[in-house]
Amino acid sequence: MQAPQVIPRATKGAVIASREMREPAYRPAPDPLVALADQCVQCGLCLPACPTYLLEREEAESPRGRIALARAWALETIPATVAGEAHFDHCLACRRCEVVCPANVQYGALLVQARARQRERRRPGGRQRLLEWLAARPGMLAVLLSAYRHGWRLLPARWRPLPRPPAAVPLPAPAGSAEATVAIFGGCVARGYESGARAALARLAAACGVDARFPAGQGCCGTLHAHAGDDATAAALAARNRAAFAAGDRVLTLASGCHEAVAEALDGSTEVEDALAFIAARAERLRFRATRERIALHLPCTQRNVVRSDAATRALLARIPGLDVVVLDAGSGCCGAAGTQMVTGPERAAQHRQPLLDQLAACGATRLLSANIGCRLHFANGTGVPVQHPLEFLAQCLA
Repeated sequence: MQAPQVIPRATKGAVIASREMREPAYRPAPDPLVALADQCVQCGLCLPACPTYLLEREEAESPRGRIALARAWALETIPATVAGEAHFDHCLACRRCEVVCPANVQYGALLVQARARQRERRRPGGRQRLLEWLAARPGMLAVLLSAYRHGWRLLPARWRPLPRPPAAVPLPAPAGSAEATVAIFGGCVARGYESGARAALARLAAACGVDARFPAGQGCCGTLHAHAGDDATAAALAARNRAAFAAGDRVLTLASGCHEAVAEALDGSTEVEDALAFIAARAERLRFRATRERIALHLPCTQRNVVRSDAATRALLARIPGLDVVVLDAGSGCCGAAGTQMVTGPERAAQHRQPLLDQLAACGATRLLSANIGCRLHFANGTGVPVQHPLEFLAQCLA
């Protein structure tokens, strides 16, 4: 039997080096968008979770289809087309696909990058640009919403894209003897629509021994701009909010759609918590009166898929004796508001909303609760049933 060949040490190194030259180690794609897209294994488990796919039953209206498009455009293997751009426009950024994805594809990050490149290829529509401009200017937006409130009844229906803003509710004065202090994030359009929710949060926090304040200088969270591909404005808004919340108090968010952007803006310098989760963690100190009422609860996509405070909301409502809660989950469960899409694409947004409105009408609920401002505005445009933040209802039920 022939003895095994012994390779000198120096020769061994040459052989290994030669092999490495012939078979280079795998390196991830240098393009970050392609690298994100390459995480997708194209299994298709996201399809039945996607509201736009359920509406259209087209591959290009699914997360898998959009990922394939974004990758192909980034690699320039196919040109961008009007039809392809429309498929990306239709994405609601609900991120239901992330929850069911076995490969943990970061679809939210991929969508933001893809939309930024989309914005380089073409200019957004005039209505989208106007909404972005107003959201970035809270002072101007507040003036316009005040005028809109007073003139709402005089406007024709086609000039009323949003429900009438409610009368302002002042934030209760801090007790001064609280165990802790929190800061409330207000947002952009929510500043004119959520004063009641902010006051309710302050009442609930006070009952838990916590004072709430509303820092000046804050503005839009920037999600609206990031989802439209305007990274520069989103970054500027994040810097503004970092300065506004520099005092270091824990920040509570009311709108589930704003939470992630606020947390990323503060980047660990200040703790950011969903207001419902914050109150739920201190619920033992709250007492609610018996309330014999059937209410409808809508769980926004961002609340379930990003913030994950839906369990806290259910737990708080379960503490109200006699309350009958019906969870709205018809269709895909997504209302279709998607930030600006309820204004820029009202027909498609209404298609997503209609099964939920039908379920609301059939269940006989006397009010509808939802933790995201965009969802509430969209619902209020389609029903006469009162629409509230869950915290407003909880504060009304305090014993």
